[in-house]
Amino acid sequence: MPLYRAIGLMSGTSMDGVDVALVETDGEAAVAFGPTGHYPYNDADRALLRNALAEAAILEDRDARPGVLAFAERMVTDRHAEAVEAFLRDNAIEAASVNVVGFHGQTVLHKPKQKLTIQIGDGQGLADRLGIDVAFDFRAADIAAGGEGAPIVPVFHRALVLAGGMKGEVALLNIGGVANVTYVADGEQPIACDTGPGNALIDDLMLQRTGAPIDRDGHTAARGRVNEAALLRMLAHPYFDLPPPKSLDRNAFSLDPVSRLATEDAAATLTAFTAASVLRLFPHLPSQPQLLIVCGGGARNPILVRELVMRLPCKVTTADAVGWSADSMEAQAFAYLAARVLEGLPLTFPTTTGAPEPLAGGRLAPAHRIP
Repeated sequence: MPLYRAIGLMSGTSMDGVDVALVETDGEAAVAFGPTGHYPYNDADRALLRNALAEAAILEDRDARPGVLAFAERMVTDRHAEAVEAFLRDNAIEAASVNVVGFHGQTVLHKPKQKLTIQIGDGQGLADRLGIDVAFDFRAADIAAGGEGAPIVPVFHRALVLAGGMKGEVALLNIGGVANVTYVADGEQPIACDTGPGNALIDDLMLQRTGAPIDRDGHTAARGRVNEAALLRMLAHPYFDLPPPKSLDRNAFSLDPVSRLATEDAAATLTAFTAASVLRLFPHLPSQPQLLIVCGGGARNPILVRELVMRLPCKVTTADAVGWSADSMEAQAFAYLAARVLEGLPLTFPTTTGAPEPLAGGRLAPAHRIP
């Protein structure tokens, strides 16, 4: 099987910017990591995306692009193009040496029960600007077949665990705007689902109360106390009683239960909620993980990691501690998935999204340089 040089892009539900990563892979067992980068959105970009989320909330057509969404889609495509161009320049990489770019786009709506998931971003426009083939629209085939469409990266998580020679039951917890887990056991297909909120509620609280986009390093939560009544109210959500596979929209939970708490206590309670919701998944797994590896933006929040250590009955560590990249893992995953698109390999499985069978997915936009 050929080895592809692939660039992966990720702009998550935290809406902080574009992560870029270079990977050399055959889309199966061979994975070699290259340089990575992060290119942040500015305040105007984030404001536009928040408005796009609000506009998308009432859509019933995945191809609809009313006013704000159309502007946001152009912005997302431009920022991803600028990120790739800067990444190539920063790392002295020739565009012609890259076989494919994996472009996830920006999720603005995810309602799998309505067979609806919307990731804005123009795959063909990006391919034309970069002069590199672009794999995109990774989730649509799974949704159309009745799957959840998320999480989409467990096949990459499994490749990491196998390449690392890890034995026993290992769980990878990715904490972006929404948190998701991939459970990998020896010789078994991965099991995966969204566990609950990741950083989204905390980010929304901080923006609403302080104007800051995140609770950096958990400083606000560290000064607060967990309100157990509010925490129990949030954990009573029926989602947590459902077995995997299952997935969430970024706005599936609200700030109402902490609306009357001081900002510090609200942040502490929401941080505990993200950790406690992971524990609610454990009874639905075939056996308890022996090790949980935290990646994504949440791995940079020591208070959140502390909550996980306190609440989970297994060893907890971070992706960086095992030699992976907590910050770049999702971008690396979309480089890997792009190679699988080129090879026609499955992206999703019955145990990860509820797809009826292992399903290939994604579309390929061939590059046509604009004169």
